[in-house]
Amino acid sequence: MATLAFLSSCTSLNITNYYQKHHYSLDGMAQTYQKAWHSHRFSIEFTDRSFDHVSLEFDTDTLSYIYEFAVGEPRMQDSILKYGYDTAAINNLVFNMQSMECTWINDLDYYTDTTRHSLIYITLWPKALNLPFVNKKYYILTYFSQPQYFDAEGNLMAGRRLRRIRKINGETFKKINDKVCYTISSEFR
Repeated sequence: MATLAFLSSCTSLNITNYYQKHHYSLDGMAQTYQKAWHSHRFSIEFTDRSFDHVSLEFDTDTLSYIYEFAVGEPRMQDSILKYGYDTAAINNLVFNMQSMECTWINDLDYYTDTTRHSLIYITLWPKALNLPFVNKKYYILTYFSQPQYFDAEGNLMAGRRLRRIRKINGETFKKINDKVCYTISSEFR
């Protein structure tokens, strides 16, 4: 048991340091996604630990279509074109997500005082954590469009009065900077 705890601690990721080291790539992914998403809603998910298979969810006016592809296969390009998405942006996102070991990127709506806002949700699953008998951990980054409020411990707060911690999908988030937060979760969404 002590060996597993030691192995787990050796392979854990300091998400704040990881973000600082890779913020250009991560911020670029968030910006590319936001720009492409505004023309047509979609999400991208890697469905395997080797990051070889990707699932694309395309939203139309009436339905959502979910397809799974091997990365780079021609069917993927045909489907992106069929639904009118920006192929360059989606291919760029898939490549960058694969290289950064991101399992999922999506836009998530949240509300403050009945006003709808959105954020970009990026989930990282570092391959280094692929040990037997060790619980999976996902590192989730959230990108807000405007600066957020935080308490003295760096917890994301529901407003400037700092009375209540804001939870997103039941998770508490910590500050990386004024617009980017993180949490560590057993769920990737």
